[in-house]
Amino acid sequence: MRQSESAWWHWTRLVLLGVFLATVMTVVAVIPLLPTERVILEAGDVASRDVRAPSRITYESAILGAEQEQRAAASVAPVFTPPDSGIARQQLDRARQVIDYIGSVRADPFSTQGQKRAWIVAVPELSEAPIETLDRILSLSEEGWNRAQLETLAVVDQAMRGSLREGGLEEAYQSLLPLVSLDLTADEAAVTVALTQSFLIPNSFLDPDATTQAQARARENVSPVLRTFEADEIIVREGQRVTALDIEALDELGLRQAQVKWPDFIGPGVLMVLGTLLTYALLARLETDVLWSGSALLMFVLAVAAFTLGARLMVPGGAVLRYLFPAAALAMVLASAVGLHAALAGAVFVGYAAGVIADYSLEVITFTVVGGLIAALASRRVERMADLFQAGALAALGQAAVVAAFHVPQGIGQPVGLVVSFAAAIANGGISASLALGLLFLIGPLFDVVTTMRLIELSRPDRPLLQRLLREAPATYHHSLMVANLAEQAAEHIDANALLTRVGAYYHDIGKLVQPYWFTENQMDGLNPHDELDPHASVEVIVDHVRDGLALARRYHLPSRIRAFIPEHHGTNWISFFHSKALESADDPAQIRAEDFRYPGPRPQSRESALVMLADGCEAAVRSIRPATPEQVAEIVNRVIDSRIEAGQLDECDMTLRDLDTVREVYTSALKGMFHPRIQYPQATKPAEAQA
Repeated sequence: MRQSESAWWHWTRLVLLGVFLATVMTVVAVIPLLPTERVILEAGDVASRDVRAPSRITYESAILGAEQEQRAAASVAPVFTPPDSGIARQQLDRARQVIDYIGSVRADPFSTQGQKRAWIVAVPELSEAPIETLDRILSLSEEGWNRAQLETLAVVDQAMRGSLREGGLEEAYQSLLPLVSLDLTADEAAVTVALTQSFLIPNSFLDPDATTQAQARARENVSPVLRTFEADEIIVREGQRVTALDIEALDELGLRQAQVKWPDFIGPGVLMVLGTLLTYALLARLETDVLWSGSALLMFVLAVAAFTLGARLMVPGGAVLRYLFPAAALAMVLASAVGLHAALAGAVFVGYAAGVIADYSLEVITFTVVGGLIAALASRRVERMADLFQAGALAALGQAAVVAAFHVPQGIGQPVGLVVSFAAAIANGGISASLALGLLFLIGPLFDVVTTMRLIELSRPDRPLLQRLLREAPATYHHSLMVANLAEQAAEHIDANALLTRVGAYYHDIGKLVQPYWFTENQMDGLNPHDELDPHASVEVIVDHVRDGLALARRYHLPSRIRAFIPEHHGTNWISFFHSKALESADDPAQIRAEDFRYPGPRPQSRESALVMLADGCEAAVRSIRPATPEQVAEIVNRVIDSRIEAGQLDECDMTLRDLDTVREVYTSALKGMFHPRIQYPQATKPAEAQA
């Protein structure tokens, strides 16, 4: 029942924190955080007050430029194709056919005037010819008709050689009369013009592609339209209806704040939910401990949300503030306090959110993500303050490279702005490192996480608990230092957290402070109080140093990761010495339960606590046995490690066989140097002269 309740609460916590993160990111991306003097106006609104320019500005107006381009395109004359000579020949041949037909109609002696008019009108080109024109054609003398038909063919030939455009035939009709020979009579000229008009058709047509290209060239030749406002000049007057041109000016000056409507949340909301799900998926795949640790997950969510709030304050504030946004600090903090993969996920998520805040700016996304990724990778092992500033310097170089990539091609003409952007990107590295340093000191106690800064602080010899151990149990203090040196060397070789291992070893036996004289290393003159004690009572005293250690660790506010070393360095090991003693002194050995002679555990849950367990056992065994040769040291180390493996003490940590082989080599080599045989110097005697 409790397990199901625990799982239910875990998944509920995951969902609630995920919803919180996605909601915060969406709201922050859409809504400004601080009150602003900017006006909320849209085109068509009436201004409630005068809006003045805060400073002189000259900008290129896209609206006026578009209007100028439109006028330039409208002024371009349509482009027509060249006259088609094939159409001219076609119409000239048609004119000959019709004229020959009219000639045969005129020559028919048996037809009446009306019949002849009907036959001529039957010709498609002459279907709408007026009666007056038909009567003139039929009334001309044979000589006059001959002159008219020859002149008609000549005028058609001449007119069709020119450009007759679609929609421009009326103009061509007006120009026909001057082409007719003056030798013709008025009736002959009228017939010639009427017939010629019937055969004129367009031979030049509109070319849409060429016209479009000409209009495009005209638009390209339009110079940018600049608009200037002097400082304190009124842009929009009170009571004036706001135009699109006014909106453009307000936007250029940063004086307008767009109205926030519910559809504005849809796009950022979808992106933020997707980002949250992908971040959770990445953590579930590569950094599972973060999702299962309530404090670590809470810290991750709050840190990402806090830096997103920072992005909302700084990114829209202009070029300089945008490049000073210390996103790399988040990556440094998460890498040191939570883990590398959590830092990478957080850096990408915040960079992604900053890009959305900056109106989906690719430059802002790239700048923020690159700085964060470099800082995370460089901060994987932060063991000194200098490591943070080194990571900040590398992040600054990466960010400066992004600024160069985006601004150098366009910034040649504005060197001052380019230099300022570079300076802001470089300064960002120092700001991020300083902020990360402060946050690491703050979040350790707040979220019970072992940050690098907190580990460094706990490792100082002047810490109250270590000082007590040194004064009240000096032999245990020395033993803890030996174990710390051993375990730290092994941690470095198997890529475990060496600093965490060292600090955990410092505090693993602090429970012996309560009753130090019950432990062999602190006993003087060979007096062992366990000789006078029942084995069960002795075991209880020995096991109590674990409980006492946990109580002291809580009283001195040690992190949970450090407290874990106290019970886990013994695991569930069997206390064989007192078990054997109990068997020897018992009337009925069958009544002695082996379970009463074990440590309460748990077994080591991490490689770091497993290293301390092995180092503790090896150091104690070598110190007790005092081997005479290096081979004996190696034999002791192998025996201790094999016994822990056979007892299943390492089953719950992710230590591999290769790691164990490395640990054997490191411990053997180190213990050979610590406990090598020493020369027995003879006792000094006084010279005979001095004795006399």
